[in-house]
Amino acid sequence: MKSKENKKTKQIDQHLVNNADKGMTSNDGVLIHDNNNTLKAGDRGPSLLEDFIYQDKLAHFDRERIPERVVHARGSGAHGIFEATADISSITRAKFLQKGTVTPLFARFSTVAGFKGSTDLARDVRGFSVKFYTEEGNYDLVGNNIPVFFIQDAMQFPDVVHAVKPEPNNEMPQAASAHDTFWDFISLMPESAHMSLWLMSDRAIPRSLRMMEGFGVHTFKFLNDQGKATFVKFHWKPRLGVHSVAWQEAQKISGYDADFHRRDLWEAIEKGDFPQWDLAVQLIPEEDEMKFSFDLLDPTKIIPEELVPLKIIGTMTLNRNPENFFAETEQIAFDPGRLVPGIDFSNDPLLQGRVFSYADTQNYRLGGPNFHELPINRPVNGKFNNQKDGFGRQDILKGNVSYFPNSLAEGCPYHAMLKGEKGFESHSEKIDAKKIRGRSPSFADHFTQARLFFQSQSEYEKEHIINAYSFELSKVKDLNVRKRELAILNQIDPNLAKQVGVNLGIEPPKELDPLTLQFARQNFEKYPIKAPKPEITKSSALSMAINPEEGTIKSRKVAILVADGVNKKSVDLMRNALQKEGAHAVLISTHVGNLKYNDGSEELVQFSYLTEASVCYDACYTPDGDSIAVLSQEPDYFQFINEAFRHCKALAFAKGAEELIDKSLFNNEKKDKGVILESQGNMVKDFIYIMKGHRIWDREKARKVAV
Repeated sequence: MKSKENKKTKQIDQHLVNNADKGMTSNDGVLIHDNNNTLKAGDRGPSLLEDFIYQDKLAHFDRERIPERVVHARGSGAHGIFEATADISSITRAKFLQKGTVTPLFARFSTVAGFKGSTDLARDVRGFSVKFYTEEGNYDLVGNNIPVFFIQDAMQFPDVVHAVKPEPNNEMPQAASAHDTFWDFISLMPESAHMSLWLMSDRAIPRSLRMMEGFGVHTFKFLNDQGKATFVKFHWKPRLGVHSVAWQEAQKISGYDADFHRRDLWEAIEKGDFPQWDLAVQLIPEEDEMKFSFDLLDPTKIIPEELVPLKIIGTMTLNRNPENFFAETEQIAFDPGRLVPGIDFSNDPLLQGRVFSYADTQNYRLGGPNFHELPINRPVNGKFNNQKDGFGRQDILKGNVSYFPNSLAEGCPYHAMLKGEKGFESHSEKIDAKKIRGRSPSFADHFTQARLFFQSQSEYEKEHIINAYSFELSKVKDLNVRKRELAILNQIDPNLAKQVGVNLGIEPPKELDPLTLQFARQNFEKYPIKAPKPEITKSSALSMAINPEEGTIKSRKVAILVADGVNKKSVDLMRNALQKEGAHAVLISTHVGNLKYNDGSEELVQFSYLTEASVCYDACYTPDGDSIAVLSQEPDYFQFINEAFRHCKALAFAKGAEELIDKSLFNNEKKDKGVILESQGNMVKDFIYIMKGHRIWDREKARKVAV
């Protein structure tokens, strides 16, 4: 394990530069005498063109911002390792997936629609991409936190991105899908129905990057030593569970801390709360390709786990933050076309198109064909080929040979087959078909799995989806677009369409709009089709609802709300219990600096009600003491607990602090299971138990607290 970790670390470390005790130089290493003044003809004269130090400095400055990604521009990343834990040698010959192998990696998480400076908490799909630095070369698993996509064919990828981006006439809105052009496109694309439900669900506003699933989206192939193929779907399962924030809470977090997810990931790793995900696969024998009521090659479909159970094959641990955001997180280049022996593509038409698009994008973004020579993109096993030129070349290749075959370099670098070695080989798949621009009729069922997703949600999750559609479509100005989308929702679930329609004041049309049908029939001559009978109508894996017995509060942030005179024993009672569970207790007071306990001791507090908000914490606790008199007159304290209640979080009150509830906006809700009182039982145990269930979503039904 250590040898592979050290190999990658050494490869990165050789590029690290420490400026300590060094004189300033130009980029060519020339020691600089004066870095404050340009070279002039006299102290008031014109600047001289020969000032190469100025030119060197400004030329670099002018190029410090490379073109940002068109999609996934807003990202955060970290280094880590992957340890393979299952024996799947009979399924794939990929060496990094062989049991016991440890492989260094870099993971990047991102929003899709927003610019680089947009908020982390936008309602959006999240990119979930991992670069494995394997001993056979780099392998990129480039996916999302949602297992399906909006479109079936890569030809329309620019269209869906153009539709969701800010509208070109006014450059609004930023990082949001709640506008006319997006829903105009979606309402004309029945194939987007499934993905749009995921986007309107709580999956699109995750609590943390550490608390979301990842998916490879497409169906890939595993190949074993004999060349036999097995279809495979990739899933990342977070050890901390899958959790979200409330919609209104997400808006407020964006104001308090637009870097909320980025900061959360960074701080967790710095504290040693290393995020972990299990890598699971769904394996489908090649002969079962047409076994299901849906097509494995359709990227708008999932394989329900009830049909093909997940098999965990390894664990990813993120254990090191980048040394430099730009050099690593910003310059890392992902490409689903980076494969290693033992993994291959399927004929998914969206995947096939991505293989071209990603490499082409990285060539543009990173200045040319040598972006793979940047430290963060370099393979640990080296690269050896006849490519010597190109913009941004870093390697210096010896000799006069830059072609193959050759004899002057003794035939090197050689083909693996010439030495009896086994390199990457594509799956030998029989193909007998005509050239055609079209789609298989097996792609034409757009609503069955969308219905499966909606019917698999808990009641509160369904309500969140209804509210999300209502919010998004209320921002759409064109009435026809609203009606078209409601018609699509009516095909999925009439109650869903009805409830959204009530919120918009529109009766949902029963039939698809003629314009929607016109575009659909361009892809499928016979549309709509009679949908095949689905294997299942509900899947528990599609819901985020959690039983507290299965939950954890590890790495959660709990606000302990205090003021001078607070009882130290009351603080430590909860703080120690939380720490044993792996959670972090944060003191928030009326002022920063030294907090005075009622026993005369003091503690440094870094956060106050002026700078903090409940939306940045998972729960809150009010200890007792002389501080209660101060808090009873502190409006920001009541704003904190009222807002926490409104966002369905657990609130605990020590016995002497219970009187504060009488001045809150939830003073009639003392029987609420998420308001835990020391006088009514084991406060600490009950508080932790409720937190393990994440939120008390039932509160939303009453909507009694207007904050």
